[in-house]
Amino acid sequence: MTMKPLGDRVVIKNLEAEETTKGGIILTNSAKEKPVMAEVIAVGPGGNVDGKEVSMYVTVGQKVIYSKYAGTEVKLDGEEFIIVRQSDILAIVE
Repeated sequence: MTMKPLGDRVVIKNLEAEETTKGGIILTNSAKEKPVMAEVIAVGPGGNVDGKEVSMYVTVGQKVIYSKYAGTEVKLDGEEFIIVRQSDILAIVE
């Protein structure tokens, strides 16, 4: 099954959180911060959204940093994805 986002929405998948600190301490699941870096899986068409023209700047496969509490979490075929607005994406990681 595939997802095709509408308007200015972007489907992203979180990259794994760090398992250890720089000092070598292994972190438990409760001690890990929620990851804010993800890979873009699908991008909506943009266009006229809420009365404004929106151009899409992200493309599939890019790594991005997004707002910590942004988006809607979705589980599809056993995998977890997040659907966010393009405006919730803060930066593209190169």
